Amino acid sequence: MTHRPRRPAVGPVALPVTLLLLLAAAGCAPGSAAESGAGTGASGRGGTLVIGATGKLPNPDTVIGGAGFEGKRLVSFQLYEGLTRYDLSRTDSPPEITGALATSWKVAADNKTWTFTLRKGVTFQDGTAFDADAVIFNLDRYLNKKSDHYTEALGAAAGEYAGGITRYRKLGEDRVELVTKEPNGHFPEDLAHVLIASPTAIRKTGTEKFAQHPVGTGPFAFTAQKEGQLIELAANKTYWRGAPKLDKLVIKSLPDAAARTAALRSGDVNWIEYPNPDDIENLKADGVQLATNSYDHLWYWILDTSKGPWKDVRVRRAANYAVNREAIAEKLLHGTADPAQQAAPRATFAYDKKGDTYTYDPDKARKLLAEAGQSKGFSTTVTVPTAGSGNLLPVPIAEAVQRDLAAVGIKADIRTTDWNTLISAEADGKVALGSDAIAQSTTLFQSEALLPLFIGSDSPFWTGNYSNPRVDRLLASASASTDQNKRRADYRQALSLVTEDAPWLFVVNDRNPRALSPKVGGLVQPQSWFLDLTTVWVAS
Repeated sequence: MTHRPRRPAVGPVALPVTLLLLLAAAGCAPGSAAESGAGTGASGRGGTLVIGATGKLPNPDTVIGGAGFEGKRLVSFQLYEGLTRYDLSRTDSPPEITGALATSWKVAADNKTWTFTLRKGVTFQDGTAFDADAVIFNLDRYLNKKSDHYTEALGAAAGEYAGGITRYRKLGEDRVELVTKEPNGHFPEDLAHVLIASPTAIRKTGTEKFAQHPVGTGPFAFTAQKEGQLIELAANKTYWRGAPKLDKLVIKSLPDAAARTAALRSGDVNWIEYPNPDDIENLKADGVQLATNSYDHLWYWILDTSKGPWKDVRVRRAANYAVNREAIAEKLLHGTADPAQQAAPRATFAYDKKGDTYTYDPDKARKLLAEAGQSKGFSTTVTVPTAGSGNLLPVPIAEAVQRDLAAVGIKADIRTTDWNTLISAEADGKVALGSDAIAQSTTLFQSEALLPLFIGSDSPFWTGNYSNPRVDRLLASASASTDQNKRRADYRQALSLVTEDAPWLFVVNDRNPRALSPKVGGLVQPQSWFLDLTTVWVAS
């Protein structure tokens, strides 16, 4: 039977959820300590890994999440898998998409009809078999309003990655056909985020209670949780890629950086996400391992290009030349970030070193301001979140930028708010506190589906009113193409135009730092938001 979803690709319910995903996901030359090891690393096995996360933990019901890419990497991707997954085994290049619950796929000449061959012999963590019926069941749960297990929350959350699917059907026990509304070259990547849960478990608990007993095919199985604050997982001994080396994985919500550091020092956790840069040298002196690597991350200001001085590209370029991003990266952030001198983050296929444009050049900044009739400078405002996933040290970074801008005559008033208020306003096409700019961080390419929401003219979110028809055409061409090389060339050209237009104030690319107890071994830190925790172990 062919199933026809009854909801649009991105509807009014889905949009705020999408914004939460792509902004909360925000946060990084390959780094030192990209691979960790208590001793040397590959031979260890066992132990309990306890991770201190920077924010609240996600709803563990498949795609609902709600804690950005940090929640997805630490919880969702440990419990579940999609038909595809990111290959996170390398440290020297951004991850490629490979098979997960599907072993292979092909697209028809229309570039819309995809056939996926499913992996045989895979079982869910409750011992039931994965097959084509499980795929159809989950797609119904996300897309078919007539399904007993569909909810608006699930439909909205799945919209960005599965919303373009117009039809799907079972071709056999190990094959499914998915049809998209438009050609979509990044469809295999999208499906890494369309997570598959056990139909048996969902029928047993009902959708309303499934988050209390989640069951997937991933490397770790659910054992217990304190909603939003702590989740305990055990190694899935029958995982199709091989059982994880760990015995147990515990994730704790520790949003305060000082509390994370204290927990690591006391042994309450043996791994923390984003240690306070000021603590790093002392932690290293105590034997703590620091793992870093570039990944798809940009900390920046979105400038309102529709009015006032920011309407003039010369002013926007001047502001970019005024920022001493090297000092911010090295002195303020203690080497846990790299200067961002263009729109494309360093660890993405769109990055071209020749495109590094905005060096620190205050004299050039003043010259451009004079050319724009702003030789006496001007005043502006920026809304800055006090914290949030991937936002590093948002207020101190904004204050450093503020000082650099003031040196060339641009007086920026910083207005602070909480992260949820900031992104909720953006979802409504507004700026929290009515400022001329927003400071935040984000991912651009970890999921190609999200890119048009940042630089496309028709984005439903507040993007500084930026619009460039050439960028729009390149994005459309890239998205439709199944030729990976062409897609990447189009994206590279599009981001080059964004760099030239300077609708953003580019500041730093985070290096995704995490601090590990010397007892933790086996981590391979990829150029990604996500992690493969199956290789990690903890010495006794």
